[in-house]
Amino acid sequence: MIPLAERLRPQTLDDMVGQPHLFGQGRPMRRIIESGQVPNMIFYGPSGVGKTTLARMIADQTDMSLHKLNGTTASVGDIRDILQESNSLFGMHGVLLYLDEIQYLNKKQQQSLLEYIENGSVTLIASTTENPYFAVFNAIISRATVFEFKPVTQEQMKPAIERAYRFLEGEQGKPIRYTPEIVSYISAGCGGDVRKAVNTVELSVLAGVQSEDGIDITLDAVQALTQRSNMRYDRDGDQHFDLLSALHKSVRGSDENAAIHYAARLMEAGDLLPLCRRLLCIANEDIGLAYPMVIPIVKAAVDTALQLGMPEARLPLANAVILLATAPKSNSAYLAVDAALADVRAGLSGDFPRALQNVHFDGADVKNKGQHYLYPHDYPNHWVQQQYLPDTLKDRVYYRPQENKAEQAAKAYWQNIKKP
Repeated sequence: MIPLAERLRPQTLDDMVGQPHLFGQGRPMRRIIESGQVPNMIFYGPSGVGKTTLARMIADQTDMSLHKLNGTTASVGDIRDILQESNSLFGMHGVLLYLDEIQYLNKKQQQSLLEYIENGSVTLIASTTENPYFAVFNAIISRATVFEFKPVTQEQMKPAIERAYRFLEGEQGKPIRYTPEIVSYISAGCGGDVRKAVNTVELSVLAGVQSEDGIDITLDAVQALTQRSNMRYDRDGDQHFDLLSALHKSVRGSDENAAIHYAARLMEAGDLLPLCRRLLCIANEDIGLAYPMVIPIVKAAVDTALQLGMPEARLPLANAVILLATAPKSNSAYLAVDAALADVRAGLSGDFPRALQNVHFDGADVKNKGQHYLYPHDYPNHWVQQQYLPDTLKDRVYYRPQENKAEQAAKAYWQNIKKP
């Protein structure tokens, strides 16, 4: 049986759900489609938000020879056959290639399209769920316009759900009874995926209570059908890295509520190792010397979480996330080591000061023989003035204390000891 989402696929722009930034009156995408002139385009966004539907809609409005390929199954031979048609009578009005999931084509397959896209004999409309700037060959990106599709909001989703129920009423020939609460639950539980929402409607009708005078949809059935479906996640895709980035930036921004939200999404997806690694990184990069003890504390929480496993692992990880988010912040060590690395990579190293070298024989050319190392513990406050950096870098300053209690206390301590 053809899924309901396919039977209900929109035929016009006004039937499309969501994407007002693309399809709204006067928006560039709408104007391009209405002009009838089809440029090379790449549609980027999550599943079930209208990428394929729009591509088909555009293709149906042209006089070009239409070909559809899916990157998961297309071979070089399939692409070659289409390109050869561009030079035949069948391609006299041009060839429109709709390529779904272009990210699955390898570099050689993508490169085979370039010449034909360049001379206009093939017009490409591609769709991808992965960031095209990473997943698509740069030469194709430079010859196409990227349009980003966004997850459909709950309010935008509700008309599509109600339309699906009305459509099924017509097919069933009997009333389908459902409540606004059911519509809200489906719209909230499908993660912005219209296809998933519409197909959930179909399943809810199949699971509905049948009677002679209609079909009753129960909230319990809908809740069972949408269980966990709002988790839009791919461990190797953009969602994975976006979640880790959002967690990191929320902790850095000291928003404990946002931080625990993104951590919970990673936990629910079972992605504990990346979460643990990121927390260890945050402790060192963003809190660091403002609260040095946070580093062993987070390490202990991570070790405990990995020993426990889910669901208990959520407890030490939650403690670590909230502690990091509410802790004072400093990236002084991060800035210091990166500045030092920049000098090293630029070749700014120089010879060791003689006092720091391992004890060894001085050559005949050395006038002031001997190591002349001053042992700090032999002096008051365990400190004595001597040069440690190479001559070429002797005045370089990498570490600059930031405005937090711990670093300012250390700064004051050493300023008092090192004063002339």
